[in-house]
Amino acid sequence: MTIERLGPIDPIRKYNNAEPVREAKSRGEADSIHVSNEAKVRAELMNAIELAKDVPEIRHDRVAEVQRKLQDPSYIDDRIIAAVADEIVSLFDIS
Repeated sequence: MTIERLGPIDPIRKYNNAEPVREAKSRGEADSIHVSNEAKVRAELMNAIELAKDVPEIRHDRVAEVQRKLQDPSYIDDRIIAAVADEIVSLFDIS
């Protein structure tokens, strides 16, 4: 049985024969980009989401205002009850 050589002894040698670097041809145009309207809308949406994440979930000033109103016995009347009921109906889309 004979074993014949399959390639060069140094397999990296063929990769060491690099060509000299050539300068890129200039087209004379300045680089520019175009941002689509969809990309602009998505960027605005992402910005709004980031801003919303920074807002605290509990607005302590509003909680204090509601507590103050609920302590007043004259606050809860038929007008307030009707407004809350209407809000619940519209929130849950109840007909």
